[in-house]
Amino acid sequence: MQRTFTTVLYLLISLLLFNSCKQKASSTASGSGALKLEEATIADVQQALKNGTCSCEQLVTAYLQRIQKYDQPTRLNAIVVTNPEAISTARALDQEYKQTGKLRRLHCVPLIVKDNYNTAGLQTTAGSLALKGFAPKEDAYQVEVLKKAGAVVLAKSNMAEWAFSPMVSISSIAGETLNPYNLAHVPAGSSGGTAAAVAANMGLVGLGSDTGNSIRGPSSHNALVGFRTTMGLTSRHGIVPLYLRNDVGGPMARTVTDATKILEVTAGYDPADPLTKYGQGKVLQNYSQYLDKNGLKGARIGVLRTLSNKDPDPQVKALFEQALADLKKLGAVIVDSVVIADFDTLRKDQWCDVFQEDINAYLAAMGPNVPVKNLQEIVASGKYAPYIEENLKYFLTHQDNQHNPAHTCSDAFTDPRRIAFRKAVEQAMDRRQLGAIIYPTWNNPPARVGDFEGYKGDNSQIIAPHTGQPAFTVPMGYTYDNLPAGLQFLGRMFDEPTLIRYTYAYEQGTKHRKPPVKFTDGETVGGKRK
Repeated sequence: MQRTFTTVLYLLISLLLFNSCKQKASSTASGSGALKLEEATIADVQQALKNGTCSCEQLVTAYLQRIQKYDQPTRLNAIVVTNPEAISTARALDQEYKQTGKLRRLHCVPLIVKDNYNTAGLQTTAGSLALKGFAPKEDAYQVEVLKKAGAVVLAKSNMAEWAFSPMVSISSIAGETLNPYNLAHVPAGSSGGTAAAVAANMGLVGLGSDTGNSIRGPSSHNALVGFRTTMGLTSRHGIVPLYLRNDVGGPMARTVTDATKILEVTAGYDPADPLTKYGQGKVLQNYSQYLDKNGLKGARIGVLRTLSNKDPDPQVKALFEQALADLKKLGAVIVDSVVIADFDTLRKDQWCDVFQEDINAYLAAMGPNVPVKNLQEIVASGKYAPYIEENLKYFLTHQDNQHNPAHTCSDAFTDPRRIAFRKAVEQAMDRRQLGAIIYPTWNNPPARVGDFEGYKGDNSQIIAPHTGQPAFTVPMGYTYDNLPAGLQFLGRMFDEPTLIRYTYAYEQGTKHRKPPVKFTDGETVGGKRK
């Protein structure tokens, strides 16, 4: 299993400075100005930089040390590779701030990036040994704009190989990621590595991708906030595709505020992703203005019992009912038992087998240095985890041509089936004057490791990936053995502001998020300087 810790030299160089700050922080009162690493937010980090109590180099060093301390020793296995340039990038950001006195928008935000995002000069494999050693020449669009805003790519995270599994995050490049809240359970897939790393405070925020579940499912299982935004709001360029017609890349964070700050930078038109033309004129520069603690007052929110009542685990059901009570207490009007006309009919046959077409196009665009050129070569290599063999071979013989004019297998703005589904959802919202529809992100707790029959209750696959609508998950509480659960808010097209208001107000009114105990040590960085 590959583990690249070529930052060791940098860590040793920084160790004396870092340890002296750490000792100083631990020997002073809590008012010392030391930054508490666990559950730190973007605002916390940037305030520490402004106060001069922590440098970017110290912060990045501390996160890299947490990865070394926890990832492999606990068998969490969330990280595939750390970035050997992370500390030098942090030093450059420190120098820039010293010279200019100005912080960039995301100055020194250590970022965990799912291993299917292209990262220039840093290995990108989509979890597959078939791409071992491949380092793209260019960043994915979202990585590029985040770096320009001052974020630091800290590490690449493990994932379900080729993003094939919504339940587990197992890859041939790095093995299986576990759930930091209970290592006997899964973190869901396919962005389980990002979720586990961010939940365990191995980075400040993370990037995941969501074809049907893969931002929201792992976020729910790891007590995180996960944004699947409207299709066309953000670019997918440079993200290894599963089904490009459904794929969305987006933030996974410990707070709604931090997820919103990432969205503000990544939303926008990118000519390399034609779908973003639908977002032109609908992208806002300031989404943070909707972070309103009172954002639920007068909000009309519909309950989709069609999903929430589908064989729920009793403890998840109890949490959901408590969430409804909390929403009411926070000022929302709960409209129960919303009905979407022809729901069962419209949700059928929404998936299309476009993996071969999409992955072949991606690999062709990567140039001559990519180790495999198409799906046939991937399968022929034999370099894949056993659990995905059936899927890989299936896609060799099953392929829908989404570019065939006679075929309806297309994007959310032109496929008649998808448009019809979305209209039915919107009409249900219009009839009851709803700002959002809610349901549990999962009706069941995380499955036990190795229990592939335990994949139950995933509600994320059913609406948003097909209709193109935004859907956000936020922590809802904990079930058996400290296992997290999530509450999902489904909104109208390009109505992220409403979802931000609702999820932020619910988060602030309930404060369900807590760090996993096994990864909590009270570590601080920096402190007052004499």
